Amino acid sequence: MQKYDIIVIGSGPAGQRAAIQGAKCGRRVAVIEQREIVGGACVNTGTIPSKTMREAVMHLSGFQFQAIYGSNYHVKEKITMADLGFRVNQVIKTEVDVTQAQLTRNGVEVITGRASFIDPTHVRVEGVRGQTELEAPTIIIATGTKPSTSPTVPLNGKTIVNSDQILDLPEVPKTLIVVGGGVIGVEYTCIFAILGVRVILIEKRPRLLEFADSEMVEALSYHLRDHRVTMRLNEEVAAVEEMPGDGVVARLKSNKVISGDALLYAVGRQGNVEDLNLPAAGLEADSRGRIAVDSDYRTKTPNIFAAGDVIGFPSLASVSMEQGRLAAANAVGLKIQSNPATYPYGIYTIPEISFVGKTEEQLTADDVPYEVGVAYYRETARGQIRGDTTGRLKLIFHRETREILGVHIIGEGATELLHIGQAVMILKGTVDYFVETVFNYPTLAECYKQAAFNGINKLMRF
Repeated sequence: MQKYDIIVIGSGPAGQRAAIQGAKCGRRVAVIEQREIVGGACVNTGTIPSKTMREAVMHLSGFQFQAIYGSNYHVKEKITMADLGFRVNQVIKTEVDVTQAQLTRNGVEVITGRASFIDPTHVRVEGVRGQTELEAPTIIIATGTKPSTSPTVPLNGKTIVNSDQILDLPEVPKTLIVVGGGVIGVEYTCIFAILGVRVILIEKRPRLLEFADSEMVEALSYHLRDHRVTMRLNEEVAAVEEMPGDGVVARLKSNKVISGDALLYAVGRQGNVEDLNLPAAGLEADSRGRIAVDSDYRTKTPNIFAAGDVIGFPSLASVSMEQGRLAAANAVGLKIQSNPATYPYGIYTIPEISFVGKTEEQLTADDVPYEVGVAYYRETARGQIRGDTTGRLKLIFHRETREILGVHIIGEGATELLHIGQAVMILKGTVDYFVETVFNYPTLAECYKQAAFNGINKLMRF
């Protein structure tokens, strides 16, 4: 029986940060990872592969420079799945090495195998080298998620795939059906649309990305349609069939029939909990495999914590990292301040969407008096230089206190640009900060000043 102070199950963003935080506090920590390599779904099949694939497509297609040099500008004419996989595998290898080095440098022991609870303080690990048992007074569950499955969608790993299998497509399809209008489905819709693929996006809800600002989603929808994406909203798949030759047919509940060369099923994700034997630890998961926690990330079994995607929304790698760090800190009695209301959201569509704080819809529902200032990339010199004339930045601020309530951006570089507004919001800054601050010229950051003037000018009319 091997004894530790903290056992972390899973080495993704939440598990890695939890383990390192525990080690920084002087605890003996072990991480159990079922894969032969660390990093979890984030590094190996999810966030890193999809974002690397996006960058590869943006570069090889010449998309970012087509507004300058014309729509026929390409770095590579015929882009293959092998081209995309080559770059993805390079980045994955580097990220795995970095993650492993960080764990090793902090004295965290990595144990390979499948973990299951014996009781609240004991875990059994089954690996290729046999079975072992571990003991710790504190256990942190950070097992992440996997793509959901459906009996109506028979995955075959070739023409009918989920997001983990997307690079297994033998070739870039001419027509792709994407089922699911959440973050994963929309991101891959953008990637393939830029490659010139005819994409049909099926979503059962009335709009895409319901948690994001409606104006930003409307702008994204315009860009999708501009790249020949067909959106079937308020539609649900009844059955998917693999055709005898090549191709796939999706039959909708509305009796529509949609055909394509391949289909990506991206409807939600399921918590990786089926092998954990949660009842032995006094725990259970909901129908989507999510484990309930309190504000300290403690489960109903006091010595067991959970963090990351396995606890549900927002399921962002950045947030999972912070949740893991906080869970470990709370477990050892270290108090760390962190405010989920100021966590940023980054959606790597084309163009990117990023936001922090409240949306107009939320503020309207809460009867908060607010005003909006908007700036457009095309009205900045940097936007013209870059050839990015489609982006925009929205500042939402309180009409009376002028405090920043939300920042919403669509456009390339949005996920980086957002952090300026995030910092001002966290420090309780007002819209006047942006008016009184000088930004480098030419930069996209000037959008903050322009949006601030736009919003304040609206107040002066009253």
